[in-house]
Amino acid sequence: MFGYVRAREDTLPSGAWEAYEAVYCGLCRNLGARYGAFSRSFLNYDFVFLAMLLAPAEADGTQGCQRCPLHPIKGKPACSGGTWLDTAAAESVILAAWKLRDSAADDGALARWRAKGLSLALWRGYRRAKAEYPAYDEAAAQLMTELWTLEREGCPSIDRTADCFARLLAAAAPPREDEAAQRATRQLLYHLGRWIYLIDAVDDLEEDRQAGRYNPVSARFPQWTQEDKAYLRQMMDHSLALAGSAFQLLAPNPWHSVLENILYSGLPSVEELVFSGRWRDYQKRHRRVNG
Repeated sequence: MFGYVRAREDTLPSGAWEAYEAVYCGLCRNLGARYGAFSRSFLNYDFVFLAMLLAPAEADGTQGCQRCPLHPIKGKPACSGGTWLDTAAAESVILAAWKLRDSAADDGALARWRAKGLSLALWRGYRRAKAEYPAYDEAAAQLMTELWTLEREGCPSIDRTADCFARLLAAAAPPREDEAAQRATRQLLYHLGRWIYLIDAVDDLEEDRQAGRYNPVSARFPQWTQEDKAYLRQMMDHSLALAGSAFQLLAPNPWHSVLENILYSGLPSVEELVFSGRWRDYQKRHRRVNG
């Protein structure tokens, strides 16, 4: 799963990183309690962002010290959560299940068997998440099928393929009484989803070429020149700008400073690391132990 949506720790205000990590650990505990311990293995910072984004202005940011198998003695600060945390947990399981189906259909033989095994292990948690959030599962089924069709046709249009994943992430925004906030949240997630799909394609470009797999960047830019890179980055930066504009329409919540850091500092930093070929080394150096 992706994991590109991260804060930039060195530019966060004092105390904000701890609040960020507390949501990570709270989401991890929520996944284990509701969908089984195995579901925790699919947790990444993308859905931590979603959880914080969905939290209302009056959300309780209180952190309690919670123990887990990885921190059995001292424990870790973790948010106790609310419906916003429940929603992010369920939708992360649903999206993980559909991504595994994608891998089971398209990857090499060994990867296909691995994906099928992981799907089987996640099956009970997925069924529960699907029962609790059927609308999101239906959206995932429709949009992932649409995306798979385009990819198997070798679609050369980045806009069409990125739009499918963008709409899938936008669908993760549950209904709100405040229609303006609902629209802004969906717009933010749409443009963020478009950026995630494209940055993942750039990150996987060489690997996909060697394996003979479809990649939207390779299909659109077969030569992949410096001019192509500059053009694509301009497109992606435009998506980030639109996501940031939508964010400004939302009322601040306890994680406003973290969300702001991610959108305006974290994502551009990740983009630079991916385009410069340093992202995977960065991940190895900063690999965290799940809380």
